[in-house]
Amino acid sequence: MNFLWPQFLWLLAAAPLLVLLYVWLLRRKKKLALRYASLSIVREAMGVSQSVRRHIPPFLFLLALVAMLIAAARPMAVVVLPSNQQTIILAMDVSGSMRAADVQPNRLVAAQEAAKAFLKDLPRHVKVGIVAFAGSANVAQLPTTNREDLVQAIDSFQLQRATATGNAIVVSLATLFPDAGIDIANFSPQGNNSNRTRGVPLEQAGKPPPKEFTPVAPGSYTSAAIIMLTDGQRTTGVDPLDAAKVAAERGVRVYTVGIGTVDGETIGFEGWSMRVRLDEETLKAIANKTQAEYYYAGTAADLTKVYNTLSSRLTVEKKETEISALFALGAAVLALLSAGLSLLWFNRIL
Repeated sequence: MNFLWPQFLWLLAAAPLLVLLYVWLLRRKKKLALRYASLSIVREAMGVSQSVRRHIPPFLFLLALVAMLIAAARPMAVVVLPSNQQTIILAMDVSGSMRAADVQPNRLVAAQEAAKAFLKDLPRHVKVGIVAFAGSANVAQLPTTNREDLVQAIDSFQLQRATATGNAIVVSLATLFPDAGIDIANFSPQGNNSNRTRGVPLEQAGKPPPKEFTPVAPGSYTSAAIIMLTDGQRTTGVDPLDAAKVAAERGVRVYTVGIGTVDGETIGFEGWSMRVRLDEETLKAIANKTQAEYYYAGTAADLTKVYNTLSSRLTVEKKETEISALFALGAAVLALLSAGLSLLWFNRIL
């Protein structure tokens, strides 16, 4: 626990002084009582239970004072709070390899079912957008709170050739920041343009440059996040690490989920035979660069667990916040309890 005004903690030194003052007053009162009654009469009147009760209200009041002094020092603590995450982009792989049946009934159906279960667990106020990607990336559904539209978009996926994971991140960012000038045309597919990491247009594109912005700390943008699910490695499009750098500079976390076979598998699609391999190294690098996490889902059950984990992580967050109000509330409760017990037992306040 930290304190914004730690100098006020010195006032806690008054607590032992108050205890000493209380003990002195008790002894003084006892001496005055003995002047008018014998010790045996006083003991009989007091009793053991009465002797204990008389100290409870002052003790509670002392605790109230301590709590108020701590509140004055403005304590800070890391607590779990509802997240202010307002928009989540689900970037889902719809390449031909998603028809593989190593995840039952197949990778695509398992991903669709897990995504729909994920939507059910999210608070209704959280907007969700859908980006489907294969050889290119497209917005299947703009961010919305309408879960029916999202489910319909997920159910309408059509398998395509190739895998452009970098494009998926770029399109997701463009969806989150529609006025930022982020566009696939601003990136070099070969990853050899010096301006690509900030989405600055290539000179030959002939487009006006986007608005300047100041890069922020990775993971610092708490109003949105991207979840990218894929079962293969990039075969075309923007370098995913370049796209991840753009996301990191805007503070957006990109959570990556790998599904399928890590060692690789040969499958057929539209008369083509292809070797698909999960590029975990790149997916981990994307997550690390954006201060997010990578998850591996080898089965349909694993995929569902991953989405459940992401749901809980994106709807709550640990944050350092001031808790002075909690100590002030505790002090008020203790003070009222002290006064109430004193009135109940002795017909007076302390």
